[in-house]
Amino acid sequence: MRVIDWLLASDPAIRWQVLRDLTPASPGEVAAERARVEHEGWGARLLTLQGADGLWDGGACFPASYPGDEPGQPWTATMHTLQTLQILGLDPASEAARRAISRVAEHGRWEHAGQRYFDGEVEPCINGRTIETGAYFGVDVSAIVERIVGERLPDGGWNCEAENGSVRSSFHTTVNVLDGLLAFERATGGSAEVREARRGGEEYLLERGLFRRRSTGEVADAAYLDFAFPYYWHHDVLRALDYFRRSDAGPDPRLAEAVEIVRSKRRPDGRWPLDRVHPGRVHFAVEDGVGRPSRWNTLRALRVLDWWQDPPSA
Repeated sequence: MRVIDWLLASDPAIRWQVLRDLTPASPGEVAAERARVEHEGWGARLLTLQGADGLWDGGACFPASYPGDEPGQPWTATMHTLQTLQILGLDPASEAARRAISRVAEHGRWEHAGQRYFDGEVEPCINGRTIETGAYFGVDVSAIVERIVGERLPDGGWNCEAENGSVRSSFHTTVNVLDGLLAFERATGGSAEVREARRGGEEYLLERGLFRRRSTGEVADAAYLDFAFPYYWHHDVLRALDYFRRSDAGPDPRLAEAVEIVRSKRRPDGRWPLDRVHPGRVHFAVEDGVGRPSRWNTLRALRVLDWWQDPPSA
């Protein structure tokens, strides 16, 4: 089976993105397939799991039933579910999306101090993801954006531990904030301050080649070279490259080594494996397991390589 055919033999959430990004399908064909996310497959399943309280699994960041001693981190609460729905491409203008988001806005409160969901809380890794999903689904998140722009550290990025005294940025937090700021710019046009902050965060990652320590050149964390899906709050090379693909910046030579890592993981059959699953409770699996061919990694890797070889015009 050709790789494109294999990708298309999947959930509507993958099919519509394959049609848009990897085939000459018409806008009408893409829109028709995307509309199915609301009613079929993973998107529809996640929507039906929203509780009467407007939340998923009873919580904003953690499930209401979370005892604190489960393996890994539970991924079934509202923040992680909204991120997944956004990645699946649920149309924000759809009736289901509008209904779901209005219920979160009305009832959602953060565990930190009871803040309203789309007002954010105190950690930039959480607020970056809240900005991303809020902007994508049409919520005004400008207040969180203003806060997060002011929290950038001197080295250019962000760190959730800044409130505890950290003065050095984190790969994880920085990529979460960058995803959020990019979504905000796309939704609203942004501002000079937002663009400056995002460029600073990009430089933080670029100076490190997306995975190396700036001080020594060593790999900062071997996990950054593993491609996971869903990625949740975790940084890895493929996630970061996909961010740069979606941004308005052209391919930067400092990304070349990271791109070669993506190429090196392609199997002889043209597919990419799932390298890692971040442990924790999930609603249901969207991949076949570690070591198995991954449609999500294959789709994202093909998009990155297409962008690298054929960059958008300035």
